[in-house]
Amino acid sequence: MFNFTGKLLSLTAASLMATTAFVAAEPSAELIAAAKAEGMLTTIALPNDWCGYGNVIAGFKAKYPEITVNELNPDAGSADEIEAIKANKDNKGPQAPDVIDVGLAFGPSAKAEGLLQPYKVSTWDEIPDNIKDPEGYWYGDYYGVMSFLVNKDLVANTPADWSDLLKPEYAGQVALAGPPLTSNQAILGILAAGLSTGAASGKDAGEAGLKFFADLNKAGNFVPTVGKAGTLAQGSTPILITWDYNALSGRDTLNGNPPVEIVVPKSGVLAGVYLQAISAYAPHPNAAKLWMEYLYSDEGQLGWLKGYCHPARFNAMSAAGKIPQELLDNLPPAESYEKAYFPTIEEVDANKSAVSGGWDSVVGATVQ
Repeated sequence: MFNFTGKLLSLTAASLMATTAFVAAEPSAELIAAAKAEGMLTTIALPNDWCGYGNVIAGFKAKYPEITVNELNPDAGSADEIEAIKANKDNKGPQAPDVIDVGLAFGPSAKAEGLLQPYKVSTWDEIPDNIKDPEGYWYGDYYGVMSFLVNKDLVANTPADWSDLLKPEYAGQVALAGPPLTSNQAILGILAAGLSTGAASGKDAGEAGLKFFADLNKAGNFVPTVGKAGTLAQGSTPILITWDYNALSGRDTLNGNPPVEIVVPKSGVLAGVYLQAISAYAPHPNAAKLWMEYLYSDEGQLGWLKGYCHPARFNAMSAAGKIPQELLDNLPPAESYEKAYFPTIEEVDANKSAVSGGWDSVVGATVQ
């Protein structure tokens, strides 16, 4: 569907198309029985309106009604998920997450800290090699691009690019969709802003992004509030920097009240991949594995696509004719993604270090 151009150093259309052979992959009867015997799956940081997770979780429950899904802290960020594993290493109770869904930079570091256990799903070969750990400790699940969600009742002129956000007409209107020290979405929003200045992806773009937000804050345009569809509708965060799939979901939730516009900026078009992993200390390891099998099945992948996310197996499923046309029609125009840049894990990690180490001193705004 997408014709990615430009310099893509990580996830590329070519690598996504590398595997197109399909098999009817199903979890084993033994795994299903073991998961049902455990009777519970504990997730964390999965808002129902994020990437269609509400329907995805409902689909899992319908398929395996014997397993209770215990949803922890839906609004947590990637760093919070990692801390939840650390804090519950010796806890087999309901506060210990079995599985996590985190930004690209958090997978390798969590593996290095011994917080994850390996598992390769039945459709493993159809997950592109450059977004999965070869040993199976973590694997990409879906991706989107950074966008602006704009309340048209309050914003007369929709910003077309990052530099527009600095204009006086946007005073007190621009917000991130998460705290920049813990939210992968916010951290990569800063990287995207840095890329728009022409800075090289990684540390340089992270530092350029910090300067951009410092300027935005000094201009009085930055709102130090975690933005959501609700705060956008209320008028406290009329312009929200967020993943395209969250913007599209927000548009559906608001249903014209207020009317909104979604913009993929002209420059700094950043694509972001999220990862799945199983906690090394999961109280319900078999339920966790069965959850992964569901997420990477055709049904699970289409569930994410219904939530406007591009799942990891997107191109392979498309080549096999497994994606209904109506789902493709619901996605933004392909042209919006032609400049999308997929940073490498190293670049994402370097940006994360720059942002976490410099936000307080460079920008100085505490986002709550």
